[in-house]
Amino acid sequence: MKKNGLAVKIADRSRSTRDEIVCWMKTIRRAVPVAVVFGALLVAGVAHAGDVNGKVSAVGLKSAGNIAVYIDVIPGKKFTAPVEHVSFDQRNLKFTPRTAIIMKGTTVDFLNSDQVAHNVYWPSIGGDKKLRHSLTVVSPGQKKSFQFNDLGTAQVLCNFHPEMVAYVVVVPTPYFGLTSTDGTFTIKNVPPGTYTLKTWSEDGKPTTQTITQTDATTNVELAVKK
Repeated sequence: MKKNGLAVKIADRSRSTRDEIVCWMKTIRRAVPVAVVFGALLVAGVAHAGDVNGKVSAVGLKSAGNIAVYIDVIPGKKFTAPVEHVSFDQRNLKFTPRTAIIMKGTTVDFLNSDQVAHNVYWPSIGGDKKLRHSLTVVSPGQKKSFQFNDLGTAQVLCNFHPEMVAYVVVVPTPYFGLTSTDGTFTIKNVPPGTYTLKTWSEDGKPTTQTITQTDATTNVELAVKK
């Protein structure tokens, strides 16, 4: 009798375990479609970035090239400064490139590929003379670096060679572009939203324009005047 009772208990447990497994498998089958649908909705709700393509027309300027175009401060959004440095070379008594756009917090390396010494300095940043700075002498084959933590444009000069000039345009977001000689530019991977687009140029007035970016390419036209 005890053996029969034990067999009955074992059989009951086995039956109970099988029932639990069957119930669990049914639950999984019901949950999988729900998860798939939820995942599809989640993916559909993710906003994809798009490019901003544009053209700047220069009215009264020497050229439509070398004009900085960038998205201004985005309220509530902060960006981490890039780790990669930006480089200026000094070669044949010229700065190369002439203009560089960088995000706030970027470090710039000033190289000297000439056979003479250069003195790299800027009298202000964004017109603020308190932000003037000098890297003193950069000897041939050497470089000196500086981290730009203030917004605005620094006109980079050399005391030894007055004809040398370059510009560092410090902007608040990673969304910027520099125009080609024909005035065209591209700002890559801009997330959907409404933004203020700004320009800077050597001899033109700043331009401001509101744009609304979608997950597709946005085309804009800007006019920069003397």
